[in-house]
Amino acid sequence: MQLFPALLLLVLVVIRAETRRGKRLGQEKSRGRNRLNSVQHFAGSCKEYIQNGDTFLDCQDQHLTAVLLGWPEDIDHLLLAQNKITVLRDNTFSNFRNLVSLDLQLNEISLIEESAFSGLSKLTTLLLQHNRLQVVSEAIFIPMPRLKYLRLHDNPWTCNCQLDSLVRFLQVPSNRYMGNYAKCAEPTRLWGQQLKTLDPKLLCSPPMQAQVHRLHSDTTLLCQTQDFPRPLLDCRSRGLKAVPPDIPENIAKIDLAFNNITQLRPKQFVTIKDLKLLNLSSNSLEHIDTAAFAGLLHLRELDLANNSLQYFNYGVLEDLYYLRTLYLGDNPWICDYNIHYLIYWLKHHPAVEYTGLLCSDPEEFRGWPVDSYVKTYNDDCLKDKQVPLHRGTDPTDTRSQELIAEVEEEPDLLPSPLRKKEPKKFEIFRLS
Repeated sequence: MQLFPALLLLVLVVIRAETRRGKRLGQEKSRGRNRLNSVQHFAGSCKEYIQNGDTFLDCQDQHLTAVLLGWPEDIDHLLLAQNKITVLRDNTFSNFRNLVSLDLQLNEISLIEESAFSGLSKLTTLLLQHNRLQVVSEAIFIPMPRLKYLRLHDNPWTCNCQLDSLVRFLQVPSNRYMGNYAKCAEPTRLWGQQLKTLDPKLLCSPPMQAQVHRLHSDTTLLCQTQDFPRPLLDCRSRGLKAVPPDIPENIAKIDLAFNNITQLRPKQFVTIKDLKLLNLSSNSLEHIDTAAFAGLLHLRELDLANNSLQYFNYGVLEDLYYLRTLYLGDNPWICDYNIHYLIYWLKHHPAVEYTGLLCSDPEEFRGWPVDSYVKTYNDDCLKDKQVPLHRGTDPTDTRSQELIAEVEEEPDLLPSPLRKKEPKKFEIFRLS
């Protein structure tokens, strides 16, 4: 009889231990499921995670060509940047009805069908920059009434009649955060103009009028353009005989090296207010008009090396307030009085670094630094001008006369090193 209670007690202890073990295993499984829910993997190596209460599906840089089936639909942000998507078909995102932001930048998208964004009624941010879009219609944005931020820059927009509705949509005052910095790539007459400020009337110009504009832009058709990281016009080795007359106003760098330009006319760059670098090296430049660089207040670097320049006209460099680098080498500089202006300007702009300023003629100064020649010229001039001084009262005497003037100075008005007790004498000479 005593054995039975002992067995019963043993059974109860075993049951209690198993119960505790089961609870512990259940808790561990639950914690494991929670960890898996924090980052889950889906088709195409996409990752789902939660950050600040929002659900993200990150599918960036996965070489995707389309949106795949099986992705979670109850997400707030879909990241599809840096993939290989070329076309957005109708209803591509219709199942993602809670999306707040959609990132499609750095793909190869060239076509968006009209209902591609159908169902995205909560979307506020759409990123489409760095793609291959040329034309889209305003209609693609109708399913997104809450859209506030739209990025469209660095796409090769063709500014013609087909883009009219988009341009007008972007220019609505309430859409001030949409399409900023997006620019025309074609036609050439509108290249570089921003969609936000472009006159929509120019989009549907008659063919004949468009042809007239193209006649004036043949030279820039030969050049290459680049928007990133800074607007650049590359016209190297194009056989140009003059500076192109229709350079876009937003250009920051112009490379005109290795052409056949012989002269710079007045105000050829006056509309290019943001120009920072101008390369005119290896041309045949012989003459630069005094007003050639007018308006280039922000130019930082000017390359005039390997040309046929002999001197600068007085005033050529006066507008270049912020110039810091000036290349002048391999030019046949003539060391006579005409070269003095260039040295004078450089002396009064010590922040400008310059190279290659050597005398070519006359032979006695060949190879000299031009500033050394000017110093020697000034020293010789002072020696030549020394003449005997004569004091006299004869008004008919045309020889050099000396006039001594004494000026009493108030000592309290001068800094202490300049204070003198004696009157200061000034000598004025009239040279015959």
